[in-house]
Amino acid sequence: MAVVGGASGIGAATAQRFAAAGERVVVLDRNGPHPGALPDGVEPRRLDVTDSTACDAAIDDIVSEHGRLDVLVNAAGIILRAGTLDTSDEDWRRVFAVNVDGVFYASRAAARAMVATGGGAIVNIGSINSFVAGANLTAYCTTKGAVIMLTRAMAIDFARQNIRVNAVCPGEVDTPMLRAGGRAEALDDDAVAALGERVVPTGKIADPDEIAAVIEFLASPAASYMTGAVVPVDAGYTIV
Repeated sequence: MAVVGGASGIGAATAQRFAAAGERVVVLDRNGPHPGALPDGVEPRRLDVTDSTACDAAIDDIVSEHGRLDVLVNAAGIILRAGTLDTSDEDWRRVFAVNVDGVFYASRAAARAMVATGGGAIVNIGSINSFVAGANLTAYCTTKGAVIMLTRAMAIDFARQNIRVNAVCPGEVDTPMLRAGGRAEALDDDAVAALGERVVPTGKIADPDEIAAVIEFLASPAASYMTGAVVPVDAGYTIV
């Protein structure tokens, strides 16, 4: 299986879960893994997910070396904390390039391989902002909404090829993106705890493994009758 954007955060937690279950795991990321983020046996490889040719080559290499690709998790993502008037053309395209184009390029490459070998599972990472807009998150909210419709469209495209495509939409998760992404000053532990108490119905920020557990389920045979599903994992954030 392959995790795009698996060097840290939810992607790294997902790679850890699959490796612990005995799966061969390849992490594809623009950055190297954070120290201690990935267990032994996980293969880290560099990939700029905004480059469609590079995505094709990365998936081809995995299939050439391992014989097939059964699971793809699209966990790469960036955030821009800016409202409409403060979002430049360059910023808009950059967020779309990673959060939408990258999901499409990696999924298209993986689906080609999965069609050839009889099927597989793709799990995309949306957000609570796929459903609920947030202040000063114009580009981010728009891209995460697009990920949901892309998930549904691909689910229909591949329904008869035994390729399931689902999405997980996390709430607030204790990741490098939450703590530092686009912020003038990174959040420390106390600030993260205070954020959870203020905005999450249960009062707690999620651990990345809590999201990875749902990703693992959606990629597994236990979810064999699920495709096109969009699963909030948000401690009730989007129901209040």
